[in-house]
Amino acid sequence: MAIKKIKAENDWKKLTPEQFHILREKGTEAPFTGKYHDSKEKGLYACAACGQKLFSSKTKFDSGTGWPSFFKPLSKSSVKTKLDFKLIVPRKEVLCSRCGGHLGHVFPDGPRPTGQRYCINSLALDFKKYKHKNPNK
Repeated sequence: MAIKKIKAENDWKKLTPEQFHILREKGTEAPFTGKYHDSKEKGLYACAACGQKLFSSKTKFDSGTGWPSFFKPLSKSSVKTKLDFKLIVPRKEVLCSRCGGHLGHVFPDGPRPTGQRYCINSLALDFKKYKHKNPNK
């Protein structure tokens, strides 16, 4: 599946300047500053640029790195990866497969069952809390 970029630059400009910097200019928020790095709420994490569902709270874990970390995406088609050569050692950049927004990076040092650590910027995410099916709960 090819990445479908948000076409109009004005669509990207609807984001906050900080979100624009991360999602469009491939920035990174400072560790331990994002609102989701230690969140324990149950729900789904979606792309802040286009709303595509990316990760479940069921796969979120505390990596100690200061960024929200997940051991797998919601589905294989939710995200795409590509090599990032900005640093001396190449890394795998994680992108939203729908709009191409930069989310973070994936590393091979996560927990079982995948051994992956998707290290994602909080500002690249929107959180949708699970709703109870039983109104009495």
